[in-house]
Amino acid sequence: MSDPAAPGFQDLVVITGFSGAGKSTALAVFEDAGYFCVDNLPPEMIRGLVELFLHEGSKVERAAVVSDVRTGEFFDALLAVLDGLDDLGAPHRILFLDADEQTLLNRYKETRRRHPLAPAGAVTTGIAAERELLAPLKEHADAVVDTTGIGATGLRRRIAEEFLPREANRKLAVTFQSFGHKHGPPRDADLAFDVRFLPNPHYVAELKPLTGKDPRVVEYVGRDGHLQEFYDHLEPLLDYLLPRYEAEGKAHLMVAIGCTGGQHRSVAIAEHLARQYGNREDLFVEAAHRDIAKR
Repeated sequence: MSDPAAPGFQDLVVITGFSGAGKSTALAVFEDAGYFCVDNLPPEMIRGLVELFLHEGSKVERAAVVSDVRTGEFFDALLAVLDGLDDLGAPHRILFLDADEQTLLNRYKETRRRHPLAPAGAVTTGIAAERELLAPLKEHADAVVDTTGIGATGLRRRIAEEFLPREANRKLAVTFQSFGHKHGPPRDADLAFDVRFLPNPHYVAELKPLTGKDPRVVEYVGRDGHLQEFYDHLEPLLDYLLPRYEAEGKAHLMVAIGCTGGQHRSVAIAEHLARQYGNREDLFVEAAHRDIAKR
């Protein structure tokens, strides 16, 4: 590494990853924090932009750019360009946003947009091509955030907690995420609890089409008293663990609750825990439901 970066320039965040994984949401977090932001920047323009930031007259201290497959053939050069930033002495980080295929498909269906790697074909074809193209870049990322099952609010909060300068009064962000074991385990859970021992509303005809947000489902799951016993054990454990995770410097904690399908028991418990801890002034709390819409 040659000459050190100019004292005024402190941070460059390069946001990349899958189309539909939330890069625009991530960029908005940095923009709100006062970063100089550029979307859809070809990799070969990154070095020139950074050189301007390092110039003696520049007033830019922090910047964030999105560079992804929309830039076409330029994207192949991204890794080489990022390696070249070391020669400039430019501090930089790579934030890679990931998501499972079904999540990406659902988001494309909602927006009705075409995939940049398959403008005239199936979205699945574009996702497969993108996964192969992004594999080397993912390995070099400083942080990989899986946005599967995370809404825009949760993603903004997580990025703010993990990537923005930590302030003395920064709160621990806690996500209680429900999931179904039949759909696979969550990728980024810090704690995971299996609640398949509780009564399953799936086998009750009038409850099967409902979710754990419905009071009738909650009543059924708790009818034999084991649900309350579970809370009596779990909540003291969380009361013990949360401040210790925070003291360790952790910014975001994912507590996963799993049942069979991710629609009834786990949803009811995630919602309960979010309410239980949502009024704490030292926490940011949300409930997320990865598999609630899957049948």
